[in-house]
Amino acid sequence: MILKQFLFSFISTVGFSVFFNAPRSSLLYAGFTGGCGWVVYYILKSMGYAAPFASLAGAIAVGLLGELFARIDKKPVTAFVVPGIVPLVPGYGMYLAMVGLISNDYAAAIQIGTETILTGGAIAMGIIIVSSLAKIFKSQRNIMLHSMEK
Repeated sequence: MILKQFLFSFISTVGFSVFFNAPRSSLLYAGFTGGCGWVVYYILKSMGYAAPFASLAGAIAVGLLGELFARIDKKPVTAFVVPGIVPLVPGYGMYLAMVGLISNDYAAAIQIGTETILTGGAIAMGIIIVSSLAKIFKSQRNIMLHSMEK
């Protein structure tokens, strides 16, 4: 079951990479990034964790792999992270919140909409955390290298 989840999210991520005009050399890396992020999310959701927490963990996985593959493939991190978060985006939750609003079921719309907004924020936070840590480590490494030269 997990392999099927990985495969479908891999394919959808590669499709979005092509749609975003990502370089051909980065398509497999981007697909792997999206697939791994989704598998982290899927495993945590199946263990009973809330969608925002599972999305945060999935986004952290996407961010880490994006930083790694950016250095391996010598491409910008966004070539891997932007398509990689696509499987995590809570589109169905947005749809259900709008259906709740249209059908005057405001309680459901608020409940689903709140979870959807929290999930989107968690995705952003996961990417920000990894990106910030990568910049800190890079600047610390540069400081150490420059101090060794003197």
